[in-house]
Amino acid sequence: MAFHRWRIWRPAGRKQASQRAMMEKYCDEVENMYRQMRVWRHNYKNHLQVMKAHLDMGEYQELSDYITHLNQELTQIEQMIRTGNVMLDAILNSKISLARTRGIEVNAKVVLPQKLSVTEYDLCVILGNLLDNAIEGCESQAEGETRFMRIYIGVLKEQLYLSVTNSHSIKIRKENGRYRSTKAADRGLGVLSIDHIVSGYKGYVNRQNDDAVFATEVLLPL
Repeated sequence: MAFHRWRIWRPAGRKQASQRAMMEKYCDEVENMYRQMRVWRHNYKNHLQVMKAHLDMGEYQELSDYITHLNQELTQIEQMIRTGNVMLDAILNSKISLARTRGIEVNAKVVLPQKLSVTEYDLCVILGNLLDNAIEGCESQAEGETRFMRIYIGVLKEQLYLSVTNSHSIKIRKENGRYRSTKAADRGLGVLSIDHIVSGYKGYVNRQNDDAVFATEVLLPL
């Protein structure tokens, strides 16, 4: 993984320390998910024995309840994103889990290339801010409205391509062709962080919206 020291922007002081602490938290969360998966696999034979015992004794309702519980656990494991990059997995799974607990339907497809020109740190800052903004957009909707978030990461025309689309009901503001944050000045640094980092890699950011959907595309040279 190439490290282009001269073009990478770093947040200074307390903001940098805060972002590092957040990333450590995400890593702890994804390690916990992996641990749960290992435990489930380890207990697989025990689960089969319990289900067989319920079946042999004709305890069909107990068997049904047990299978339902196992299915819920397995569904949580299957929904995990596993790219092979621990830091990126931590960001993705933490944000996706948060979105789902807030009633947001999430669809994600992530296929990382073997080599990246962007550092893990910069990639996680970009993606973390994209997902934070998408979750906030979804939460602007009234109760009962369909909330959704679509995430795609892959390779497009020999470039790393990130796309995040979300539902929203925010009145979008533009000044001089640029999107303006609806957040307070000290909390609206996410968009600027994305633009600054992408510019350092000579990449491209495209944002589009209508009254119900907001989409951001990021292209970074490979």
